[in-house]
Amino acid sequence: MTLFVYPIKYKEPLTLFSALRHTPYSLLLDSALPDHSASRFSYIAFHPVETIESTDGVVTITNREEQLTRKGDPFAILQERLERREPAPEQRRNIPPFQGGAAGMWGYDLARGIERLPSTAAANEGVPDMAVGLYNQVISFDLEKRQAWHVIHTESEHDALILRAQVEKILENPPGIPPLVVGDSEWRSNTPGALYKHKVRRVLDYIRAGDIFQANLSQRFEAKIPDGLDSFAHYCTLRRINPAPFAAYMNFGEVKISSASPERFIRVQDRAVETRPIKGTRPRFGDPNVDQLYLNELENSEKDRAENAMIVDLLRNDLSKVCEDHSVDVPSLFGLESFASVHHLVSTVTGSLRVDRSPVDLLKACFPGGSVTGCPKVRAMEIIEELEPNRRGPYCGALGYIGFNGDMDTSIAIRTLVYNRDTISFQAGGGIVADSLPEAEYQETFDKAEAIFRSFETDRNEEDIEKEGESYGGNGDDIEKGEERHDSAHR
Repeated sequence: MTLFVYPIKYKEPLTLFSALRHTPYSLLLDSALPDHSASRFSYIAFHPVETIESTDGVVTITNREEQLTRKGDPFAILQERLERREPAPEQRRNIPPFQGGAAGMWGYDLARGIERLPSTAAANEGVPDMAVGLYNQVISFDLEKRQAWHVIHTESEHDALILRAQVEKILENPPGIPPLVVGDSEWRSNTPGALYKHKVRRVLDYIRAGDIFQANLSQRFEAKIPDGLDSFAHYCTLRRINPAPFAAYMNFGEVKISSASPERFIRVQDRAVETRPIKGTRPRFGDPNVDQLYLNELENSEKDRAENAMIVDLLRNDLSKVCEDHSVDVPSLFGLESFASVHHLVSTVTGSLRVDRSPVDLLKACFPGGSVTGCPKVRAMEIIEELEPNRRGPYCGALGYIGFNGDMDTSIAIRTLVYNRDTISFQAGGGIVADSLPEAEYQETFDKAEAIFRSFETDRNEEDIEKEGESYGGNGDDIEKGEERHDSAHR
């Protein structure tokens, strides 16, 4: 294979993606938070040469020549399929790092093939555990320099020029962002307030018994998709209300994913590894004095710092499985990052990937992310399986890419909506530790969910949305009001 790179006229990624959004396996990896250190590059992946889907250990491989069904380790099969697609030997250093390869979704429930876990939670019908395409062409964007390229892996320049002409025609007059049409959404939770608090107390029992130090507990909100709602139009609204450095929109056909994730899972660049776990959350407020009080409270919270430190230690252990000896380090501990609706504590863990290990090996070694399981990880996942009534699906898995060139960047799939046929759902949760208060933990799920709820409200205009994207004015509702909102099942 040879790598061909064609500069193209710069247009916003959302605009160009609008021309491809109806195509199954068209993906937008979207750096949607200006000025964030991770928000420089965006990518559109489209027309995969092969797709790889896995459900309960059954892997379906589809390409132009055939469709294969195999049982086995989805990570190993993905690695095998990547190796079959001989990449171009060179990597271009003057363009963004994703230059073709695998991209898509790795769902939380892939963990069932990594660890021996009980199986009591209800499955998610129609939603695969993994949905990944292999892409020999990508449109990449440098948002800082406002430059864009069409990157192609193919046998000859003649083939590359044919692909280039086809894409030029598609992108010549993109339709742009469609109008948002929404109706009232009747949101229902799989864990109503009193039950959620009871389950927090069950986690606390396990902590006191010495089973675990921490476990993540979430609730799922679900609604019928309002008539006329366009999932991509809604994604564009969500990213304005809640801009995030690891946003994404993925069209897998009947299943679509819309994510406003603030959390990097794992990045690999030139074998340098970085993960940035989030643990510790406070809501944002429009009053800057109140907002600063909450930020200071988070910064000085012993509970949140302890919670974050436990996950950092877990990730240090996970990285050490596949990184060079003595290379794992923690260059940043308990950093503060502010987003549209919440403040977070964020740490950074780094390492150097061993020469005999691949990015797929690294992803599997760390999967699922410790910040969304708890520790010890396996026991925490067993407790999650016991207490959460539904399998998590894409939630708390990973979204992103693994390049032919050995680079990888993935996010944790939080603040993430799943459209499945006529239903839309998302989950919100938090880490439970020894001094957690059930009422506060329940409220935290609403703090994290609030931006998604607001994105479905009908009485909004563009000016309102732009203002809220800049500063979220918290309303100071107490926990009972939050519970009343939820239990009435109406937003």
